Amino acid sequence: MTSYSSPAVPRSLAPERLRRGPNLVFCMVGLPARGKSYIGRKIVRYLNWLGHEAQVFNVGQYRRSKLGERKDHTFFDPDNDEAVKGRRAMAHLALDDMFGWLKKRGEVAVYDATNTTRARRAIIAERCAAEGVRLVFIETISDSPEIIEANIRATKLHSPDYAGMDPEEAARDFRMRIAHYRRAYEPVEAERLSWMKVVEDKQLVLNRVDGEVPSKVVRLLMALRHRKVRHFWLTRHGESLANVEGRIGGDPGLSSQGRAFAERLAEHFERVEPQPTQVWTSTLERTKITASYLHALPASVSRRDLDEIQAGACDGMTYEEIREKMPEEFAARHADKARYRYPRGESYLDVIARVEPVVLEIERGNDPLLIVGHQAALRTLYGYFRGERAEACPQLQLPLHWLVEMLPTPQGHDERRTYLGPEPLSAGRAGASSDFPVKT
Repeated sequence: MTSYSSPAVPRSLAPERLRRGPNLVFCMVGLPARGKSYIGRKIVRYLNWLGHEAQVFNVGQYRRSKLGERKDHTFFDPDNDEAVKGRRAMAHLALDDMFGWLKKRGEVAVYDATNTTRARRAIIAERCAAEGVRLVFIETISDSPEIIEANIRATKLHSPDYAGMDPEEAARDFRMRIAHYRRAYEPVEAERLSWMKVVEDKQLVLNRVDGEVPSKVVRLLMALRHRKVRHFWLTRHGESLANVEGRIGGDPGLSSQGRAFAERLAEHFERVEPQPTQVWTSTLERTKITASYLHALPASVSRRDLDEIQAGACDGMTYEEIREKMPEEFAARHADKARYRYPRGESYLDVIARVEPVVLEIERGNDPLLIVGHQAALRTLYGYFRGERAEACPQLQLPLHWLVEMLPTPQGHDERRTYLGPEPLSAGRAGASSDFPVKT
């Protein structure tokens, strides 16, 4: 494997994979119930997971915080002068906070509001130009009554604006709110601007979009266009012979306890619904052997991008041996586990880059999926779907012999954990900790 050593960077630390460039704002545009906030949150989650500093600034949250909740549709009438002044003040307050955050420590901001008029977008563009911040508009477009009604029912009726209100009455009020915005709506058309248009699940139209971060967001939007959330499961392989000895890396088979787990995993999927229609493993034997017990499920597909973190020169060693023979490496890993790169091996940031296509494929797909993988690779996948930043991934807890079920919700995923180990939780074996109860 190629060494990433550099005279300017300690061998054990991975250079920052994503260099900070000019500050960037993604400005959402579109009528209510078109998925703007959903997409904005997904963008921020994705970029934070990749190592950027990103944050959403939602004007609706400012309005509810400063002006109060339970505003009916008349508050959004463009002829209601007092309400217009209030909403405009909240939009400027969110802008001020956004630029203040970008100056202090931020890199990428999502300005989440309807921004349906050219005049409002011109104000945002002028502020960005004055602050030296790059601006990309993202307009979400849908004329499908089914999609709009589904969005209203799934998300808008749970807003604090409609707390305690009859669902039918709330839905009628929100449709009237949409009608007020539609009266003033002007689509993004200016050729000189940088913009993306997400047209339901049919098209992604781009104008003057370039650069590393916008290009990554384009790939994410391509995966998100269908707006469906996949049901999937994550589990590590059964206990391996290397796990028994406390050694990292290698390509060992399973211990007797590991094979017992594989049997219980297979029994579990014989009685649950829905069942996975796809099974992915790494290319390493311990995951393939675990999946080979799943006779009720489709044959597994091995993917190299799901392999365990490459330990390089430390492959096959215990952590105690690393401490004794390579104390500088041991200390460097302890100091910065996310950026630490094993000599001639990988860092967690490298693993995130490697599994990024897996994340996008999960987002893009519909079929229930089971992934049988390894601790580091699964930590990075799980970290994305739980909204964790890159530096938090090495600390996420995914012990042996647990099955993590990621349950679709309108906002993303909830999770449920099931212990399938061959011994009682109190036995104290690796991966059998009562610190990981079932979540619903």
